[in-house]
Amino acid sequence: MAEDMHEWRVTTDESAAGTDTTKFLEELRKKEGTEADDADGGLSLVTSSNAVKLILLGDSAVGKTKLVERFLMDGYKPHQLSTFALTLFRYMFKHPEGKEIPVDIWDTAGQERFNNLHPSYFYRAHACVLVFDVTRKVTYKNLELWYKELQEYCKGIPCFVVANKIDVDYKVTSKTFNFASKRRLPFQFVSASDGTNVVKVFHAAIMAGLQQKDAPPDDYFSEVMNLLNDTPLKDDDESKGEEEDPKKSEEEDE
Repeated sequence: MAEDMHEWRVTTDESAAGTDTTKFLEELRKKEGTEADDADGGLSLVTSSNAVKLILLGDSAVGKTKLVERFLMDGYKPHQLSTFALTLFRYMFKHPEGKEIPVDIWDTAGQERFNNLHPSYFYRAHACVLVFDVTRKVTYKNLELWYKELQEYCKGIPCFVVANKIDVDYKVTSKTFNFASKRRLPFQFVSASDGTNVVKVFHAAIMAGLQQKDAPPDDYFSEVMNLLNDTPLKDDDESKGEEEDPKKSEEEDE
């Protein structure tokens, strides 16, 4: 694990009495030797004024944790078991201007029910990465439920929709997924397995989150799309020169 990134866990499975946010934050205070603002229940510890908070949403086993690990770590080990904890990754992001920005990346298991995440998960979030698995259609359909919950707690924050596991079949990148475009959300094909576009997505999300924190924009869509489109999709020779056929759309909005 990288030296500038730390990890803590607190259980969130249904067999437990519930997420003990207080103990989680107390443990963070001990590890960092810091004091939190009691007025907000200690949440200021992980959402300090100079930190960007990035949250991940999506069904279980879509690859949320693996995407974070691919972004933060050199190695990658395929793992089929679901995440069993809420995980906070603290990362120091090197801004293009040279300064370092603390980033808190929150990842939670997709096995919890919709509308059952603790409000602290969304508290002071600046950006979100919304993940689905291109090999499981139901995870795409459930994006609407996750997005609805995000808007309930963090209406209007930058949200990046990513289609994960494209390494299974790169031809999927020729398909059209209209969920993001209909809501004017940035969209990208990614692979936690081979790293395709992972760093690009997280860097764009962090930059958008930083902008959201410093000066919440009315419309960040064009700017972040420019960030995502700076470099071509890895291994896109298969689909280069082919225009997307609307008839191939996987969108099945009700």
